[in-house]
Amino acid sequence: MAKAARRKPMAEINVVPYIDVMLVLLVIFMVTAPMMTQGIKVDLPDAASGPLSVSENEVTLVVSIKADATYYMNVGAEEEAVALPLIAERASKIIQANPDIKVLVEGDESLSYGVVVGLMNILQQAGARSVGLITEPPG
Repeated sequence: MAKAARRKPMAEINVVPYIDVMLVLLVIFMVTAPMMTQGIKVDLPDAASGPLSVSENEVTLVVSIKADATYYMNVGAEEEAVALPLIAERASKIIQANPDIKVLVEGDESLSYGVVVGLMNILQQAGARSVGLITEPPG
């Protein structure tokens, strides 16, 4: 009974287990974040241009055209071909929801100029203020 009377209540929280869990989660996110990038394999033309400044909270809409003239949008994680009239409809809804969105076109270098310009025209008719082109640096 003498031992019980000498103990004082402990008013501290042991945070060491929480730090261990936080470090494990940090390592998991650092390993999985690079694997979460998505996109469509397109052979981009080379051009000497400066990088576009995009902040982290800025939203971009990327429409891709493969060499076989199939169109893709970066909506969600799916990689399915989208018909051109459907791209106009989807882009119009996205642009109406977010008028400050940057719209970019990613076209294969083997495509004819008319296919890319036609897509840019459709995106401008859908409400895009300006449409940019994605290229790769030469070299």
